[in-house]
This record gives sequence, structure tokens and C-alpha cells, in this order.
Amino acid sequence: MKKLIGCTDVVFDILRTKNKCLTDSGEVDMNALKRAVGEQEEWLISSLLENEICRKRFFIRCGAVYVFKQRDFVFFLEQDMLDHSYTKFENKIGLATGRGKLLKDYGEVVLYFPFKDCVLEGGQSTEEGVDIYFEANADTSDYVEKKAKRKEVFFNAVIGSEEIDRLLEPKAFENVRRNTGNGEKRFAGFQYDERGVIKDNLVIKGNNLLALYSLKERFLGKVRLIYIDPPYNTGNDSFGYNDNFNHSTWLAFMRNRLEVAKELLADDGSILVQLDWNEVHYMKILMDEVFGRENFRNEIIWCYNGPGSPKMKQLNRKHDNILWYSKTGNWIFNGDDVRMKSEVHVGGFNGEMNSDVSEGYTEKGKIPEDWWELFHTEEDFVEEMKRIFAEYKLNSDADWLKAAVAARIRVDGEKRTGYITEKPYKLMERLIKMTTNEGDIVLDFFAGSATTAYVADYLNRRYIAVEQLEETQEKIKTRLKHTEYVYFELARNNQRAIEKINTCKNYDELLAFFERMCERYFLDYNLKVREFREKVSREETFMALPLWRQKEIFCKMLDLNQLYINYAELGDIRYTVKEEDVFAANEFYKK
Repeated sequence: MKKLIGCTDVVFDILRTKNKCLTDSGEVDMNALKRAVGEQEEWLISSLLENEICRKRFFIRCGAVYVFKQRDFVFFLEQDMLDHSYTKFENKIGLATGRGKLLKDYGEVVLYFPFKDCVLEGGQSTEEGVDIYFEANADTSDYVEKKAKRKEVFFNAVIGSEEIDRLLEPKAFENVRRNTGNGEKRFAGFQYDERGVIKDNLVIKGNNLLALYSLKERFLGKVRLIYIDPPYNTGNDSFGYNDNFNHSTWLAFMRNRLEVAKELLADDGSILVQLDWNEVHYMKILMDEVFGRENFRNEIIWCYNGPGSPKMKQLNRKHDNILWYSKTGNWIFNGDDVRMKSEVHVGGFNGEMNSDVSEGYTEKGKIPEDWWELFHTEEDFVEEMKRIFAEYKLNSDADWLKAAVAARIRVDGEKRTGYITEKPYKLMERLIKMTTNEGDIVLDFFAGSATTAYVADYLNRRYIAVEQLEETQEKIKTRLKHTEYVYFELARNNQRAIEKINTCKNYDELLAFFERMCERYFLDYNLKVREFREKVSREETFMALPLWRQKEIFCKMLDLNQLYINYAELGDIRYTVKEEDVFAANEFYKK
């Protein structure tokens, strides 16, 4: 046992000496450390080899050569390094698996991708996303106030297949209402088409995996197009989600949702998944497996001007990839709707689209979107510029430099709503026209600011928008205020407890909430309540943990099968659901 502790101390010393694989607060960044092991980075291997304790434990000598026992070292990281820091508390109160790994290491269903409405922050944080902390100054025997960009930490849940009980059953609803386009009114029932399919547009707030399984009850094989713009897993803090996450868990997260999404598609339906370079190649392989390689239709490239600088040591990012799969070999493709006219930008590259330049369409059907057209003959150029000057009232010949002729779709999402990943209307218009007809259902279960829903409505398609982020709800409401739709939320149970945990400002508030958790909510059946209440909660080492970590452990105490109320359990006296919400759920699920 002493030897194991010695190894732990040595590894900590190596990381701190090398200033590698550490968070801003000085804790071990386990994902970064595992990547360093996987890539066998020289600084790590040589440092371990130089230490006698680590050399004996993690290397085997073959002649004059030492071979690194990578598997043993990874096991050590999972078993002992974690136990040295945080995991020991989860072991004490019954939340570890007892198999040498935590639940997250072998689970099959990723319930959550870390959302910003589930943020678990540590430190005294400002609204600008900066943490204020104090660092000891040995020279002055005082503490110096410092600032650092906030490192947001998120609770994530992965549930093993043997632990899934009622998780994926259809959910009850709450806060149901109808938006008329001129305001809201009480929900009085759904409208149906001639086939008995709900023809109301739907806006759903809640976990998108669970929402998809609820939609499956009424929309199995009914959706013509699914478009999603999921978290890219890049670590870009400007994104509405925290999209910096473990690669394998990200793929599991996506697979869970793609499998049920496929069931919602009509036989001639399509799915479009938009990603950047970071995960698109892995997603292609995943979608080949879920939808079949034979149903891969195209990779669509959407061009834009992305960030880049010499310091980045890479080329500018300038496009996203859109993977297009059909459900079967019979799919809709409205080729005529893909063609585009040339358009005028006034004001240089940042100007607005203002006018058609060419009459009709180009010979080959479309203009390349990354191409700028200039007039080749002086006579044609002068005549065209005269028309532009007259139309836009440009005052001098020098102003011609402000005009450019192009067929580029502008990236202006942030300008419109502040949601930086919002896609331009014209991109969505082409995608929807290409794969659907009027009256078809379009589903987006990463709805964001509801661009997909807005354009679908404009094109006389029906839409279903699913979103969990609290911060986007007002944007969705504003974007869709002139459209008609039915809004509802998945009825919360333990999800309310998670929301309450996230609002706690200190450990005292968390501890006070623990008793309410025990009385009101469903706890993990492995949780040793008395052990936590009488021992762990009073230990100085636990009380000294960062607030975000304390919150994470509190969240893990909850039974994740019980985050939302199942429709089948609406009669349970433990739940209080309004009569109108019960009526809406009965209307939705009736056969």
C-alpha cells in the first residue's frame, strides 16, 4: 500500500514539476494525462523511467531495454490516482462500481452531454466568465488577487445498460401551452391530418434523448428530414454547449441519439448532420454503422471564413461538413431547388446580399459557394457597375471597390441572435427544399435558436424542435413568436433536484439540501445515506473539495432513471402534475 501511495506522489510531483496535464486550479487533468499516456509522450515516459519506484512498477526490463507497461499505468490512473483525489468519496458512499472503474467507464447510454444549464462552477465568478482567486506570495507573506478565464465543469451522466430501468419510457409533460402566432393560449388538444398524424408544430424542452423516445410513440416513421448541428467536441467556449468532452463518450452520446432518430425517419427520409473537421471523420464511420454505408448520399461542404493566425500553426478554418444519409435506397432529392442565382454584396466581403446579377441559373445547376465572379471585359464590367451604382446610389466611380459579385451564403448568425453557431437562413432553405416537400415534418433535436424550425415554417413544412438549454428558450420564443406551435416540457422529477444543486452557492447550502433530497427525490439505490450524513459530509477533506466537485457528487447520488416522470406513472400519488398537462399527455400518446 505504501508503494502505491509512493507512485501517486511521484506522478503528482512529475506533473507539477513539468507543469503538464494540470487544470487552472492545479488539479490533475485526467483526460489530458491519459492522452499523454496513449501517445507515449517523451516527457512522461522518461520521467517515470528515471524514478526508481515507478520504474519497478510500470516497466519491465528486456535485455538492455525497458518496456513501458502502458496498461498497468492506465489501471493505476483509474484505480489509485483518482482514489487519491476525488473518487474515494464515491467509493465510501457506494457510487463506484466495485469493478475497479467508475460508472462512466463502462456505461452504454450517455444521458447528458454537458449543458450550460447544468454548469457546476467553482470560485467567485464574474458575469464576464472570469474566476477571481488568491495566490500566496512567499516574499510578502500575503495573498495576491488574480484572475483567470473560467474553466467550466459539467456534470455528465453515463448509465450502464444493466442499470437502465425506466429511463427510456415515454415521459409525462408539464407547462403545456399553445402559441397562436399572436400570443399564447391554453392547450385544448392537438390537430391531426388525414392520416391521423399530429400536424401541430412542436417545441419541446428537455433532455433530447428522452424526448426522442417519447416522440417515437407518435412519430415512428413519420419524419421526412432530421437536421442536427450537434456539439462539435472542440472545446470552443463560445458554443452554447460545453463541447470539450471525452471523444469516446461523445461518440456514444451521438450513437444513442442517432439510433432512435433513425426509427423516426420515413422510408424516404433523410438525415443531415453538420460538424467541423474535429469529429466529422469519426461521425462518418458511426453513421455508416447506424444508417448503412450504402445509404450515404453526399458530404456537403458549407464554406465560411473561420479563425486562424500564425500562432495557431494551422490553416484558417473555412468550412463545415454536412453528412447526408437516407434511411433507405429510396429518398427525396429535389434537384431544381438546389440551384442558386448569383447575388450582389455591397460593402466588400461583409456586405449584404442585395440583388441578382445574372438572369436565370447557371448552366451546371449551381454556382460554387466559395467563388467570386468578376466581369472579364471592360465593356461588360462598366455596364454592370453602372447598373449597380444606379440601384444602390453609389456616388463615385471609386465606390466600385465596395461592390463584389458572389454566390456565397453569409455567416451572420451571431449578428442576428448572438448565437454564434446559428446557420444562415439560405443554407437551411436549400437543405430543407432539397430533401422535403410541403407539409413534411422536419425535426431538429439540437434546436439552438430555432433557425431550422423558423425556415421550415417559412417553407410550409411542419417542425419539431427539441432543446434543453435554458438560455436559448427566450431566443426560440422570440424567433418563433409569429408561428403556431404547441410547447411543452418533459415533466421533471429528479431533474428539479439537479437544477437546485446547480444553484447552491456554497457547501452549507448543499448540505442543507441533502435532507430534502432524501425526503423528496429518488436516490441511487447504492447510496449509503447514513455513511454520507454522519461521516463523509463532516470530513475536512470532503468539505475542502472544490464546490463544483461537491455538486457533482451530489448529482451522482440521484437515481438517473428518475430524472423525468414517466407517462405510465402519472397516477402515482407521489407526483403532482396539473390536470391540463395530464390531458395533453393523454392526447399525445393515445393510439
